[in-house]
Amino acid sequence: MAAKKGLLLVNLGTPDSPAVPDVRKYLKEFLLDARVIDIPALPRNILVRGIIAPFRAPKSAAVYAQIWTDEGSPLLVYSKRLLDKVKQRMGSEWQVELAMRYQKPSIASALSSLKENKVEEITILPLFPQYASATNGSVLEKVMELLTTWENIPHIHTVGAFYDHPLFIRACADAASAFDILDWDHVLFSYHGLPERQIHKAAEGNSCLQKGCCDTIHVGNRNCYRAQCFATSRLLAEALHIPAEKYTVCFQSRLGKTPWIRPYANETIAELAQSGKKRLLVFSPAFVADCLETLYEIAVEYDQECKHAGGEKIQLVPAVNDSDVFVSCIEELVARN
Repeated sequence: MAAKKGLLLVNLGTPDSPAVPDVRKYLKEFLLDARVIDIPALPRNILVRGIIAPFRAPKSAAVYAQIWTDEGSPLLVYSKRLLDKVKQRMGSEWQVELAMRYQKPSIASALSSLKENKVEEITILPLFPQYASATNGSVLEKVMELLTTWENIPHIHTVGAFYDHPLFIRACADAASAFDILDWDHVLFSYHGLPERQIHKAAEGNSCLQKGCCDTIHVGNRNCYRAQCFATSRLLAEALHIPAEKYTVCFQSRLGKTPWIRPYANETIAELAQSGKKRLLVFSPAFVADCLETLYEIAVEYDQECKHAGGEKIQLVPAVNDSDVFVSCIEELVARN
Protein backbone atom coordinates (compact mmCIF):
# COMPACT_ATOMS: atom_id res chain seq x y z
CA MET A 1 0.00 0.00 0.00
CA ALA A 2 1.37 3.41 -0.96
CA ALA A 3 2.44 5.79 1.78
CA LYS A 4 -0.14 8.51 2.38
CA LYS A 5 2.09 11.02 4.12
CA GLY A 6 5.29 12.53 2.80
CA LEU A 7 8.17 14.08 4.74
CA LEU A 8 10.80 16.14 2.94
CA LEU A 9 14.03 16.83 4.82
CA VAL A 10 16.08 19.62 3.21
CA ASN A 11 19.64 20.66 3.92
CA LEU A 12 21.74 23.31 2.17
CA GLY A 13 23.75 21.37 -0.38
CA THR A 14 27.18 20.30 -1.51
CA PRO A 15 29.18 19.98 -4.73
CA ASP A 16 28.98 16.61 -6.47
CA SER A 17 32.74 16.28 -6.08
CA PRO A 18 35.71 18.39 -4.97
CA ALA A 19 36.64 19.01 -8.61
CA VAL A 20 36.78 22.69 -9.59
CA PRO A 21 33.96 22.52 -12.20
CA ASP A 22 31.59 20.89 -9.69
CA VAL A 23 32.47 23.39 -6.97
CA ARG A 24 32.01 26.28 -9.40
CA LYS A 25 28.59 24.91 -10.41
CA TYR A 26 27.55 24.64 -6.77
CA LEU A 27 28.76 28.13 -5.91
CA LYS A 28 26.85 29.63 -8.81
CA GLU A 29 23.56 28.00 -7.87
CA PHE A 30 24.02 28.85 -4.20
CA LEU A 31 25.16 32.45 -4.53
CA LEU A 32 22.78 33.39 -7.35
CA ASP A 33 19.87 32.76 -4.99
CA ALA A 34 18.32 36.19 -4.37
CA ARG A 35 17.74 35.28 -0.73
CA VAL A 36 21.44 34.52 -0.22
CA ILE A 37 22.96 37.54 -1.94
CA ASP A 38 20.04 39.92 -1.66
CA ILE A 39 21.04 42.58 -4.15
CA PRO A 40 19.47 43.32 -7.58
CA ALA A 41 19.79 40.59 -10.19
CA LEU A 42 22.23 42.33 -12.54
CA PRO A 43 24.95 43.17 -9.98
CA ARG A 44 24.40 39.80 -8.30
CA ASN A 45 25.04 37.98 -11.59
CA ILE A 46 28.10 40.10 -12.36
CA LEU A 47 29.47 39.53 -8.86
CA VAL A 48 28.85 35.77 -8.76
CA ARG A 49 29.53 34.79 -12.36
CA GLY A 50 32.33 37.26 -12.98
CA ILE A 51 34.19 37.37 -9.67
CA ILE A 52 33.20 34.98 -6.88
CA ALA A 53 32.66 31.71 -8.74
CA PRO A 54 35.71 31.92 -11.05
CA PHE A 55 38.16 32.99 -8.34
CA ARG A 56 36.74 31.19 -5.33
CA ALA A 57 36.03 27.82 -6.93
CA PRO A 58 39.67 26.63 -7.12
CA LYS A 59 40.32 27.62 -3.50
CA SER A 60 37.09 26.04 -2.28
CA ALA A 61 37.78 22.88 -4.30
CA ALA A 62 41.13 22.46 -2.57
CA VAL A 63 39.42 22.76 0.81
CA TYR A 64 36.63 20.35 -0.11
CA ALA A 65 39.28 17.84 -1.15
CA GLN A 66 40.67 17.90 2.39
CA ILE A 67 37.36 16.98 4.05
CA TRP A 68 36.01 14.63 1.34
CA THR A 69 35.55 11.04 2.45
CA ASP A 70 35.51 7.73 0.63
CA GLU A 71 31.70 7.89 0.84
CA GLY A 72 31.60 11.44 -0.50
CA SER A 73 30.77 14.85 0.94
CA PRO A 74 30.45 14.68 4.74
CA LEU A 75 27.28 16.78 4.70
CA LEU A 76 25.60 14.40 2.26
CA VAL A 77 26.94 11.30 4.02
CA TYR A 78 25.55 12.37 7.40
CA SER A 79 22.29 13.54 5.82
CA LYS A 80 21.76 10.14 4.19
CA ARG A 81 22.44 8.38 7.48
CA LEU A 82 19.90 10.65 9.13
CA LEU A 83 17.43 9.88 6.34
CA ASP A 84 17.76 6.14 6.91
CA LYS A 85 17.11 6.48 10.63
CA VAL A 86 14.14 8.82 10.14
CA LYS A 87 12.61 6.42 7.62
CA GLN A 88 12.89 3.58 10.10
CA ARG A 89 11.43 5.68 12.91
CA MET A 90 8.48 7.07 10.91
CA GLY A 91 7.37 3.68 9.62
CA SER A 92 5.54 2.53 6.50
CA GLU A 93 2.83 5.18 6.75
CA TRP A 94 5.40 7.78 5.71
CA GLN A 95 7.50 8.27 2.62
CA VAL A 96 10.59 10.21 3.68
CA GLU A 97 12.78 11.97 1.12
CA LEU A 98 16.01 13.94 1.41
CA ALA A 99 16.83 16.96 -0.72
CA MET A 100 19.44 19.66 -0.93
CA ARG A 101 18.47 23.25 -1.67
CA TYR A 102 21.40 23.39 -4.09
CA GLN A 103 22.63 20.51 -6.26
CA LYS A 104 21.75 16.87 -5.59
CA PRO A 105 19.51 15.28 -4.54
CA SER A 106 17.34 18.15 -5.73
CA ILE A 107 14.10 19.37 -4.21
CA ALA A 108 12.45 18.81 -7.59
CA SER A 109 13.44 15.13 -7.69
CA ALA A 110 12.33 14.54 -4.09
CA LEU A 111 8.95 16.17 -4.68
CA SER A 112 8.52 14.15 -7.89
CA SER A 113 9.07 10.96 -5.91
CA LEU A 114 6.40 12.00 -3.41
CA LYS A 115 4.03 12.91 -6.24
CA GLU A 116 4.53 9.58 -7.99
CA ASN A 117 3.66 7.83 -4.74
CA LYS A 118 0.42 9.85 -4.52
CA VAL A 119 0.95 11.13 -0.98
CA GLU A 120 -2.03 13.05 0.36
CA GLU A 121 -0.02 15.49 2.49
CA ILE A 122 3.58 16.65 2.66
CA THR A 123 5.56 18.00 5.60
CA ILE A 124 8.53 20.20 4.68
CA LEU A 125 11.30 20.28 7.28
CA PRO A 126 14.26 22.55 6.50
CA LEU A 127 17.21 21.26 8.55
CA PHE A 128 18.19 24.71 9.86
CA PRO A 129 17.58 25.18 13.59
CA GLN A 130 17.55 29.00 13.51
CA TYR A 131 15.34 30.69 10.93
CA ALA A 132 16.92 32.80 8.19
CA SER A 133 15.50 33.99 4.90
CA ALA A 134 18.67 32.71 3.20
CA THR A 135 18.14 29.14 4.44
CA ASN A 136 14.63 28.21 5.66
CA GLY A 137 13.03 30.96 3.58
CA SER A 138 14.86 29.90 0.43
CA VAL A 139 13.87 26.25 0.89
CA LEU A 140 10.20 27.07 1.37
CA GLU A 141 10.19 29.48 -1.57
CA LYS A 142 11.68 26.81 -3.85
CA VAL A 143 9.22 24.16 -2.67
CA MET A 144 6.25 26.46 -3.25
CA GLU A 145 7.58 27.47 -6.67
CA LEU A 146 7.71 23.82 -7.73
CA LEU A 147 4.34 22.92 -6.21
CA THR A 148 2.61 25.65 -8.19
CA THR A 149 3.27 23.59 -11.33
CA TRP A 150 1.27 20.64 -9.95
CA GLU A 151 -2.33 20.20 -11.04
CA ASN A 152 -3.26 18.69 -7.67
CA ILE A 153 -1.42 20.19 -4.73
CA PRO A 154 -1.56 18.04 -1.57
CA HIS A 155 -2.04 19.43 1.92
CA ILE A 156 1.24 21.08 2.94
CA HIS A 157 2.72 21.41 6.43
CA THR A 158 5.90 23.36 7.13
CA VAL A 159 8.18 23.01 10.13
CA GLY A 160 9.74 26.25 11.32
CA ALA A 161 12.78 26.98 13.43
CA PHE A 162 13.60 24.49 16.17
CA TYR A 163 16.42 26.41 17.84
CA ASP A 164 14.91 25.91 21.29
CA HIS A 165 13.46 22.42 20.95
CA PRO A 166 14.48 20.43 24.06
CA LEU A 167 15.51 17.39 22.03
CA PHE A 168 17.66 19.49 19.69
CA ILE A 169 19.36 21.07 22.70
CA ARG A 170 19.85 17.64 24.25
CA ALA A 171 21.32 16.25 21.01
CA CYS A 172 23.80 19.15 20.88
CA ALA A 173 24.71 18.59 24.53
CA ASP A 174 25.13 14.85 23.98
CA ALA A 175 27.56 15.58 21.14
CA ALA A 176 29.91 17.06 23.75
CA SER A 177 29.83 13.98 25.97
CA ALA A 178 33.37 13.02 24.93
CA PHE A 179 34.74 16.31 26.28
CA ASP A 180 35.08 17.53 29.84
CA ILE A 181 33.98 21.19 29.80
CA LEU A 182 36.25 21.87 32.79
CA ASP A 183 39.31 20.94 30.71
CA TRP A 184 38.76 23.93 28.42
CA ASP A 185 39.49 27.58 29.11
CA HIS A 186 36.45 28.84 27.26
CA VAL A 187 33.51 27.65 25.15
CA LEU A 188 32.49 29.19 21.83
CA PHE A 189 29.08 28.85 20.22
CA SER A 190 29.85 29.72 16.61
CA TYR A 191 27.07 30.26 14.07
CA HIS A 192 27.07 30.98 10.37
CA GLY A 193 26.99 34.72 9.84
CA LEU A 194 24.55 36.88 7.88
CA PRO A 195 24.84 40.41 6.52
CA GLU A 196 23.44 42.94 8.98
CA ARG A 197 21.06 44.20 6.30
CA GLN A 198 19.29 40.83 6.26
CA ILE A 199 18.74 41.02 10.01
CA HIS A 200 17.31 44.54 9.66
CA LYS A 201 15.02 43.47 6.81
CA ALA A 202 13.56 40.68 8.94
CA ALA A 203 13.22 42.81 12.08
CA GLU A 204 9.76 43.29 13.58
CA GLY A 205 10.81 45.80 16.21
CA ASN A 206 12.94 48.92 16.60
CA SER A 207 15.71 47.46 18.76
CA CYS A 208 17.43 45.36 16.08
CA LEU A 209 21.18 44.96 16.67
CA GLN A 210 21.04 47.31 19.65
CA LYS A 211 22.86 46.41 22.87
CA GLY A 212 20.99 43.64 24.68
CA CYS A 213 18.41 43.17 21.91
CA CYS A 214 19.17 39.43 21.66
CA ASP A 215 19.25 38.74 25.41
CA THR A 216 15.70 37.37 25.34
CA ILE A 217 13.21 36.20 22.73
CA HIS A 218 10.19 38.51 22.48
CA VAL A 219 7.57 39.53 19.93
CA GLY A 220 9.96 41.96 18.24
CA ASN A 221 12.76 39.45 17.60
CA ARG A 222 11.00 36.07 17.58
CA ASN A 223 11.98 35.54 13.93
CA CYS A 224 15.45 37.09 14.23
CA TYR A 225 18.25 34.71 13.31
CA ARG A 226 20.75 36.37 15.65
CA ALA A 227 18.34 36.33 18.60
CA GLN A 228 17.60 32.66 17.99
CA CYS A 229 21.33 31.87 17.92
CA PHE A 230 21.76 33.52 21.31
CA ALA A 231 18.73 31.62 22.63
CA THR A 232 20.18 28.28 21.48
CA SER A 233 23.45 29.18 23.21
CA ARG A 234 21.76 30.08 26.49
CA LEU A 235 19.81 26.82 26.51
CA LEU A 236 22.85 24.74 25.61
CA ALA A 237 24.98 26.48 28.23
CA GLU A 238 22.29 25.78 30.80
CA ALA A 239 22.10 22.12 29.78
CA LEU A 240 25.87 21.77 30.09
CA HIS A 241 26.16 23.90 33.27
CA ILE A 242 28.43 26.43 31.57
CA PRO A 243 28.44 29.76 33.46
CA ALA A 244 27.82 32.92 31.42
CA GLU A 245 31.38 34.16 31.87
CA LYS A 246 32.83 30.97 30.38
CA TYR A 247 31.16 31.08 26.96
CA THR A 248 30.88 33.47 24.02
CA VAL A 249 28.57 33.58 21.01
CA CYS A 250 30.17 34.48 17.67
CA PHE A 251 29.52 34.31 13.93
CA GLN A 252 31.65 32.82 11.18
CA SER A 253 31.83 32.62 7.36
CA ARG A 254 31.71 36.25 6.25
CA LEU A 255 31.61 37.10 2.55
CA GLY A 256 32.30 40.52 1.04
CA LYS A 257 32.97 43.87 2.67
CA THR A 258 29.52 44.83 3.96
CA PRO A 259 28.93 44.57 7.76
CA TRP A 260 27.92 41.14 8.99
CA ILE A 261 26.47 40.29 12.38
CA ARG A 262 28.94 40.45 15.24
CA PRO A 263 30.95 39.40 17.11
CA TYR A 264 33.08 37.85 14.37
CA ALA A 265 34.47 34.41 15.17
CA ASN A 266 38.04 35.02 14.00
CA GLU A 267 38.34 38.24 16.02
CA THR A 268 36.81 36.59 19.09
CA ILE A 269 39.21 33.65 18.90
CA ALA A 270 42.22 35.96 18.66
CA GLU A 271 41.03 38.10 21.58
CA LEU A 272 40.43 35.06 23.77
CA ALA A 273 43.83 33.54 22.95
CA GLN A 274 45.58 36.82 23.68
CA SER A 275 43.74 37.13 27.00
CA GLY A 276 45.03 33.75 28.18
CA LYS A 277 42.13 31.56 27.13
CA LYS A 278 44.25 29.26 25.02
CA ARG A 279 42.14 26.09 24.83
CA LEU A 280 38.73 26.59 23.25
CA LEU A 281 35.88 24.11 22.85
CA VAL A 282 33.68 25.12 19.90
CA PHE A 283 30.09 24.20 19.13
CA SER A 284 28.47 25.14 15.82
CA PRO A 285 24.73 24.66 16.44
CA ALA A 286 23.60 26.28 13.18
CA PHE A 287 24.68 23.10 11.35
CA VAL A 288 22.94 19.78 12.00
CA ALA A 289 25.48 17.92 9.84
CA ASP A 290 29.24 18.38 9.83
CA CYS A 291 30.38 20.09 6.67
CA LEU A 292 32.97 22.46 5.24
CA GLU A 293 32.13 25.18 7.76
CA THR A 294 32.67 22.90 10.76
CA LEU A 295 35.27 20.36 9.63
CA TYR A 296 37.54 22.86 7.95
CA GLU A 297 36.68 26.44 8.85
CA ILE A 298 36.50 25.74 12.57
CA ALA A 299 38.59 22.61 13.08
CA VAL A 300 41.44 23.67 10.77
CA GLU A 301 41.41 27.38 9.94
CA TYR A 302 40.31 28.67 13.32
CA ASP A 303 42.63 26.25 15.10
CA GLN A 304 45.50 27.76 13.10
CA GLU A 305 44.34 31.31 13.87
CA CYS A 306 44.06 30.46 17.55
CA LYS A 307 47.66 29.18 17.63
CA HIS A 308 48.88 32.19 15.65
CA ALA A 309 47.36 34.45 18.32
CA GLY A 310 49.13 32.57 21.11
CA GLY A 311 46.51 29.93 21.83
CA GLU A 312 47.01 26.18 22.01
CA LYS A 313 44.00 24.32 20.68
CA ILE A 314 40.53 24.61 19.21
CA GLN A 315 38.42 21.49 19.55
CA LEU A 316 35.31 21.13 17.41
CA VAL A 317 32.30 19.45 19.00
CA PRO A 318 30.62 17.30 16.33
CA ALA A 319 27.25 18.32 14.95
CA VAL A 320 24.16 16.31 15.90
CA ASN A 321 24.49 14.49 12.54
CA ASP A 322 22.42 11.28 12.72
CA SER A 323 22.15 11.00 16.50
CA ASP A 324 19.16 9.06 17.80
CA VAL A 325 18.10 12.01 19.94
CA PHE A 326 18.03 14.26 16.88
CA VAL A 327 15.94 11.66 15.05
CA SER A 328 13.51 11.84 17.98
CA CYS A 329 13.54 15.62 17.63
CA ILE A 330 12.54 15.34 13.96
CA GLU A 331 9.83 12.84 14.80
CA GLU A 332 8.37 15.21 17.40
CA LEU A 333 8.60 18.23 15.11
CA VAL A 334 6.65 16.37 12.43
CA ALA A 335 4.03 15.20 14.93
CA ARG A 336 3.62 18.75 16.25
CA ASN A 337 2.93 20.03 12.72
